Amino acid sequence: MFRRRSPSTAVPLFAAAAVSYAANSALGSAVAVKLIDSSGFRWLHHALYIITCVAVAAAVGVGWWARPQSANRPAAMALLPAAVPLTAIPFVRTHSRRHPLVALAAAPFIVAGLLRSLRPSDRK
Repeated sequence: MFRRRSPSTAVPLFAAAAVSYAANSALGSAVAVKLIDSSGFRWLHHALYIITCVAVAAAVGVGWWARPQSANRPAAMALLPAAVPLTAIPFVRTHSRRHPLVALAAAPFIVAGLLRSLRPSDRK
């Protein structure tokens, strides 16, 4: 009679992308304002960046092909533009003003993808 609304099956991947992005942004911000000296573990920022890129790619891929498509594809499409700033960030000098701006350009798309993945599908 009534079709049950189900959230996206790729929600854990969208959440992993958002959490890794938030952790990387927090670490980068703390280093930028000199709350943390990362000279001994600079690799952590790079590892979080790689994890974020892999999680975004996985969420978009799984979101595009997973079922139910009515819930997953809009979330994947909302997250997909985050790939542009994430791809550009290695080519921006780290101590310039552009580095945090380019990195923050991905935030709205990551949040939109996560929120859209949590929204139940209402299409038949």
